[in-house]
Amino acid sequence: MREDSTASHAIPFYTQGMRIGLLGGSFNPPHEAHRAISLFALKRLKLDRVWWLLTPGNPLKDHNGLHALAERAQAAREVAGDPRIDVSCLEAVIGTRYTVDTITHLRRRISGVRFVWIMGADNLAQFHRWKDWRRIASEVPLAVIDRPPQSFRALAAPAAQALARYRLPENEAASLPDQRLPAWVFLTGMKLSLSSTGLRNPDGSWRINKQHP
Repeated sequence: MREDSTASHAIPFYTQGMRIGLLGGSFNPPHEAHRAISLFALKRLKLDRVWWLLTPGNPLKDHNGLHALAERAQAAREVAGDPRIDVSCLEAVIGTRYTVDTITHLRRRISGVRFVWIMGADNLAQFHRWKDWRRIASEVPLAVIDRPPQSFRALAAPAAQALARYRLPENEAASLPDQRLPAWVFLTGMKLSLSSTGLRNPDGSWRINKQHP
């Protein structure tokens, strides 16, 4: 199978005009907070779907204890538990670990879809360390989900300060996918604070607790 064909199969279902949230991460392991963030974004941003983009390995994290991609993908599908959430290993297929490459790939191959990049406040705090972060902000709107007690650190971080004038009021969040870029919003109200780190045992094994039916 040609690479282009393989990559196209790694792109989840979509139709013209859809509003799709992109949630990237290691998902090591996937957990209920990933699902809760996705459902929260679907509602607050008026999205049609959320794609979980599983990284082969985050360039800013230690890969010790990182489970196999196929294992993480299977666990993510089990945790997602909603037909509007899709799991994709696109980054492994196109051979990248960088968000900017993933967004460029999607925008090059998909037209008529309005994407939103979803991240937690902990990621906003280090967004300035991401490869070509300014380009990312110019290519796709950003929805930052508050994760107390990270709020102050995230909003005081270099990227948030540099992009401050492009921040939307929270009550206009539903218009984010339609905004001229750059544009971002900081969403509050999420109560769940699980982390993948907290669900890993000392030996690297997982403790996954699915709370939905």
